[in-house]
Amino acid sequence: MLTQALLVGLVAMFGKMDNQFGESFFQRPIVLCPLTGLVLGDLPMGLAVGGALEAMFLGSIGFGAYVPPDEIIGGVLACSFAITLGEGPETAIALAVPIASLAVSIKSGFYSIMSVFARLSERYAEKGSVRGVYATHFLIGGIPALCYGLICGLAFYFGADAVKAVIEAVPDFVFNGLTVAANILPALGLAMLGRLVLSRELVIWLFAGFLMSSYLGVPILGVALFAVVIGMVQFNVLGLAGTGQPEVAEGDDEDDF
Repeated sequence: MLTQALLVGLVAMFGKMDNQFGESFFQRPIVLCPLTGLVLGDLPMGLAVGGALEAMFLGSIGFGAYVPPDEIIGGVLACSFAITLGEGPETAIALAVPIASLAVSIKSGFYSIMSVFARLSERYAEKGSVRGVYATHFLIGGIPALCYGLICGLAFYFGADAVKAVIEAVPDFVFNGLTVAANILPALGLAMLGRLVLSRELVIWLFAGFLMSSYLGVPILGVALFAVVIGMVQFNVLGLAGTGQPEVAEGDDEDDF
């Protein structure tokens, strides 16, 4: 159990260190949950939980002073508890919402503390100390990652039995209601994401994908590959447009005068 708790903490640290090396989206549930399932010996369940939680957290984006639910702590702990207790993705989704919402206070606290290091970095920059700026940069990323690892590791080590007792004490009708609500959350996440990215120019492709899947029977992978091709053509990824030589009008040089 101690080894598993240590590995779960390392997975959470890995997710929190994402912004330290560029935005690679390692902190998303679709990455962290399979890793959690791998270290706990149940990769298929980790993949299933990761896909379900990723759909739920798609629309969870911070705007201004709003801090969204923490998908790292919520995803890692919900997936680890579901695997340990032998439950399915529905249980993981039901657990992820309160855990991620509770972790918001932890994230907000880190933002307040890290502002001190930001001012320290500005002082080093004014002095021209490159090493000082580098050091504060890694402290700003390393300290929260270490704390996230400790929180997830300790919560998994001491909280599995408590979570199991709570799940067993909840009446069946309440848990069934949570399961239904959890199944609705992925659709809500996709709808929120659609409001952010859809426009009049792109909405036609949404209906095209729906028609391909519903009426033509094209599987989801086929629709996704078709979307990749359309995107490459739309944004000229291969640089095929404009490769020809421009035509030059023939005429005497004296025509320019």
